[in-house]
Amino acid sequence: MDLTLFDLDGTLIPQDSDHAFGAYMVEIGWADGAVWAARNDDFYAQYQRGELDLDEYVEFATSVWRARPAAEAEAARVDFMARIVAPMLRDNARALVQRHLDAGDLVVVVTATNEFVTAPIAKAFGIDHLIAVQLERDAAGAFTGRVQGVPSFQAGKIVRVREWLASQGRRWEDFERVHFYSDSMNDLPLLEQVSHPVATNPSAALETVARERGWPILKLFESND
Repeated sequence: MDLTLFDLDGTLIPQDSDHAFGAYMVEIGWADGAVWAARNDDFYAQYQRGELDLDEYVEFATSVWRARPAAEAEAARVDFMARIVAPMLRDNARALVQRHLDAGDLVVVVTATNEFVTAPIAKAFGIDHLIAVQLERDAAGAFTGRVQGVPSFQAGKIVRVREWLASQGRRWEDFERVHFYSDSMNDLPLLEQVSHPVATNPSAALETVARERGWPILKLFESND
C-alpha cells in the first residue's frame, strides 16, 4: 500500500475553496460586499505570497457563518457545495484520485483550509480521510474562531500527517512510496518530505522548483481554464 496525499485548492479543484466560500458569504448577504470582499482578496494575496497569518485569517473567514445558528450554516454549506463547488469537480481530477484508490493506496486530502468548508469536498472525491485546519469549539460546541492544535499549513502539514498516521496505528516509514500532489509553494516542506512529489497545476514559483529538481509536473486544468 502506498500513501497518497492531495492538497485541495488549486490542486484537485481549480479555485481556492476558502476564498470562494468568503465570496459566497457576500453573495447570500451574510457579509458586507465591499468591505468583506476586499479583505478576503487581501488575505488570499497574502496566502499566495506565503505571508498569511493563518490565525488571523481563520478568525476572519469563520466570523460570519459561525455567528449563525448551526442549521443555517449547514444549509449554506450544502448550497455552496451544490452551486459553487460542484462545477469545480473536473473529471480528470476525479480520475486521478480514483486511480490511486483503485490501486489500494491510503488516500488523504491535506489542506490548509478549515474542516467545515473542506469535509464535503473531500467526500465528493470519494476520499474518506481529511487532514484540514481544525476549528476550536467551546463547551457548548460552538466554533470560537480559533485554530485547534497545529494547523495543516506549510510545515505544519508534515506534523499533522504524522499525527494522523499515528492515530491510525501507522508510521511514515510503513510506506515504500508516499505521493503528494500540490500546486503551492506553501507546500514545499511536505513536497520535499515525500518520496514522490508531483507539482500539480503549479504556481510559477513551484513550477520553477519542480523543473530544477526533476519533479513531475501535472496540469489538470490547463484545457479548462
